[in-house]
Amino acid sequence: MIPKLWVLRQLQNEDAVLNLAESLNISESIARILVLRDITTFAQAKKFFRPSILDLHDPFLMSGMTTATERVIKASTEGHKILIYGDYDVDGTCSTALMYMFLQSLGADVHFYIPKRLEEGYGISKAGIDFALSIGTQLLISVDCGITALTEIGYAAENGIDVIICDHHQPKDTLPNAFAILDPLVPGCQYPFKYLSGAGVAFKLAQGISERIGKNDLPYQYLDLVALASAADIVSLTDENRILVKEGLDLINKNPRPGIKALMLTSKIEPGTLSSGQIVFTIAPRINAVGRLGDAKTAVELLSSTDFTHAARLAQMLETDNTDRKRIDEDTLHGAIQFVEDHPAFKDHKVMVLHSHHWHPGVIGIVASRIVEKYYKPTIMLTTIDGVAKGSARSIAGFNIYEALRQCEDLLIHYGGHQAAAGLAVELHNIEEFRNRLNTVVTAQMDEKISLPTIEVDAILKLSEITPKFIRILDQFSPFGPCNMRPVFKAEDVTISGNARAVGQNGKHLQLTVHQIGNDKVMDAVAFDFGPLAKDLNSGNSTFDMVFGIEQKTREGRSYPQIRIRDMKLK
Repeated sequence: MIPKLWVLRQLQNEDAVLNLAESLNISESIARILVLRDITTFAQAKKFFRPSILDLHDPFLMSGMTTATERVIKASTEGHKILIYGDYDVDGTCSTALMYMFLQSLGADVHFYIPKRLEEGYGISKAGIDFALSIGTQLLISVDCGITALTEIGYAAENGIDVIICDHHQPKDTLPNAFAILDPLVPGCQYPFKYLSGAGVAFKLAQGISERIGKNDLPYQYLDLVALASAADIVSLTDENRILVKEGLDLINKNPRPGIKALMLTSKIEPGTLSSGQIVFTIAPRINAVGRLGDAKTAVELLSSTDFTHAARLAQMLETDNTDRKRIDEDTLHGAIQFVEDHPAFKDHKVMVLHSHHWHPGVIGIVASRIVEKYYKPTIMLTTIDGVAKGSARSIAGFNIYEALRQCEDLLIHYGGHQAAAGLAVELHNIEEFRNRLNTVVTAQMDEKISLPTIEVDAILKLSEITPKFIRILDQFSPFGPCNMRPVFKAEDVTISGNARAVGQNGKHLQLTVHQIGNDKVMDAVAFDFGPLAKDLNSGNSTFDMVFGIEQKTREGRSYPQIRIRDMKLK
């Protein structure tokens, strides 16, 4: 495994920790984590631990909201045909289901459209607009897409379709000629929170419409879909997103709608226990799989279903697609690793550009992420589609892959994305030149400090501090996600109790019980990908330092804390 750097996060004001610990009657370790999240007062802590719908922002602070709500209400009351145009990922399908069901509840003549990933690609397409025209659409509402579709939205407008854009992506310098644009990132928009998911923006439109017609509580029943989308889309779980996800998870865990209940059943998630992490690693891949391998409209049908028997059948279809997707993932990953091992020159490359005519376009983004995990280098995976190399780029923490691609744009047919991930297309005969140019760019720009993976540690902790009260307070930090990650601790001079066991396929993972030297407290622990260390630990070399998180596991209706070891260093 690639060695990792452990870095203890530094505080500007240590006194704030002591003051907060005293005012809240909590441990200094907990207070330190709060201060690292810029929570330094009793009032801020109360708001953090008790997120409330009452603290949601006024939807009419968003530019375009008045115009958008007026047009949707007019369309609903006058019987105009409305088309919801979504995307094929979790955020896009949840956004589509949310707006589709909401407008149905108002009695609107509403339909939805999800593009086929392999045929149309991302975002609004001419084929999608042609479909809208074929069914007589008068109002098209895009969700989780549209902000960069200047040509396509112009085509819709020329043909008499009003377009309302609900998006959360970065706009280009020129905005589309839409009837209304809802995107917190549009220049001049005064909306106070800039990091909503696509479903979050769709919810704000539903909230604005509901306020105008005097049914303020109507959109809250769709917060479960906002929670799924926001967690899966890896948006910042702070401010408004934290409220939306917390309320949405509560809704799911108390009374899941048929489609989500069916997904949890096929995923073997116990009712009432769904977390943001389980959305990311268990629910989201199943929804995404149908968009990668099949038709993502199935996901919208599942999420909007009111019949559990029907939902269960659809969920099983997603489960089958996900099983197929995992098999294709593994085959593609093994092929990519073999490709790297067969080309020794890649060991000296700062960025890896891999290409095969045979890789499935629906999975190369996932596999690129796994190649990054294995080699810790920015990675681009390309496959051949219609005589052109198309694919996905994934980066490492701290390196802007989008800016690196921008410096090679003369070699690319097109590209787009952000700092951590991007999509691109390149002519086959330009791949080698692109590979060389990109390596030159990355070599010049990459700081050696970021060339090794880093684990940021929130606090040094004694295992004896992990009391029931400590765990209760730690649980209230959830939902976890970007900008509010599960706290990471470091413990020193840890040893095993009994024997460590290599578990899982080929003994890949490590299961053990641990305690600190000089203390009797024993805790269950798991360390993924550390199975090979079992032999060393059991042979007497059993003292180590570790960085870890604390998770609540549920088995047969009982919850218990478990240490999840992120990294360990033998003494």
